[in-house]
Amino acid sequence: MDLSLTSLLPLVAIASLSLAAFFYTCRAAGSKVPPGTLGWPLIGETVEFALSGHRGEPEKFINDRMNKYKSEVFKTSLMGEKMAVFCCTTGHKFLFANESKILTSWWPSSATKICLFPLDHDVKDTSKLDPFHRNPFLPEFLKPEALQQYVGVMDSMAKQHLESEWAPHKQVTVFPLSKNFTFALACRLFMSVEDPEHVKKFSEPFALVTAGLFSLPLNLPGTTFSRGVKGGVIIRQELLNIIRHRKAELEEKNERVGRDILSRMLLAKDENGKHISEKEIANEIIGLLIASHDTASTAITNVVNYLAEFPYIYNEVYKEQMEIAKSKAQGELLNWEDLQKMKYSWNVARETLRLAPPGQGAFREAATDFTYAGFTIPKGWKTYWTVHSTHKNPKYFPDPEKFDPSRFEGNGPAPYTFVPFGGGPRMCPGKEYARLEILVFMHNIVRMFKWEKLIPGLRLIYAPAPIPEKGLPIRLHPLHD
Repeated sequence: MDLSLTSLLPLVAIASLSLAAFFYTCRAAGSKVPPGTLGWPLIGETVEFALSGHRGEPEKFINDRMNKYKSEVFKTSLMGEKMAVFCCTTGHKFLFANESKILTSWWPSSATKICLFPLDHDVKDTSKLDPFHRNPFLPEFLKPEALQQYVGVMDSMAKQHLESEWAPHKQVTVFPLSKNFTFALACRLFMSVEDPEHVKKFSEPFALVTAGLFSLPLNLPGTTFSRGVKGGVIIRQELLNIIRHRKAELEEKNERVGRDILSRMLLAKDENGKHISEKEIANEIIGLLIASHDTASTAITNVVNYLAEFPYIYNEVYKEQMEIAKSKAQGELLNWEDLQKMKYSWNVARETLRLAPPGQGAFREAATDFTYAGFTIPKGWKTYWTVHSTHKNPKYFPDPEKFDPSRFEGNGPAPYTFVPFGGGPRMCPGKEYARLEILVFMHNIVRMFKWEKLIPGLRLIYAPAPIPEKGLPIRLHPLHD
């Protein structure tokens, strides 16, 4: 029987795919991927990973596999992606040193679908969620010398927040209040949005966005992902409105110097001399809000938690902050020099970041095949480094479950062991911003209140950031200094 060319096409396609699979198998056979398992089809080990965090022990997922495979790198599958998980100081050092060489930025599809405007170019480039991918001046904005001018604003807003949202009540729930504070501060400093009603209009859908970032991308009614998608639509549209209004203001006043990050973006030009598009600016502002909001609000909540748990540590923080307060004139706001004196308070904050790190690690994508510790990581695989392989490892931190700020005295922990902000070229550029925000809040809260936990023994739940159960309800005892 004669066969037409059309009827042969399926056979040719099958043969081509078979050959491709054969050559890929032969290529893979010559390489040795890390030990581990990819788990169930599609979902991999995502459920086990998530449950470990929900139980308040995310390090268990990592430690169990390190012990099982006797390796500091293992393979798994998370969120539908083949992934190599790098552990311990050697893994951290290797990945940090090879950023932008063999690795590219990568975010889960759930995050990009919820947060980002689709662009006309590089639509699949998930580095677009990195707010610093196109605007090199943004990290400059977050350097210490640039941030000094905002210390007074942070101090004033912290005072106002505590007086209006905490002081009128005998009992408060810390986490939602800390989120309100950090989000309002970010809106003020990044976009000059100060009206409380306008901030609230942002904060409610933004909460849906952050909750859905690392959820399973099932866009079904009632799912966390579906709510995140709806929140993202509202946030992006509101940002476009703000961007267009600011753009008109800049043109009308013929301004050439940006008063905040938004204005700087609107005035900036790319390598071709073109202004950055409104949608790209909206994407980058969203990335900034996510990066600045979650770290500080989580850290503040857990600092309050540990200070309630250890009164003698609270007393030391209080004494340090009162010495600074006594050196100020009546009504004088904090300045940069004051924050440099908060050494013990920052050690308390760092020990909090060790035991309850807001960021669990970071994902990247292999841009090429590369070798590590005798194993091959194929191009296209995702990599993941995690704080949980070092922060509670007794090899690096003796008696790791003990809250001990003295660990950070002198030279502090060994390199690559304490990594709440990552490391290398992509170390979180908002690290200094977060430090100022946390210290300014500590200065104000310990001078205004003592407090106790209403429910002792609350676990930390990772969802994905570590928050005490029920948002940490506390009873306030106002002070008068």
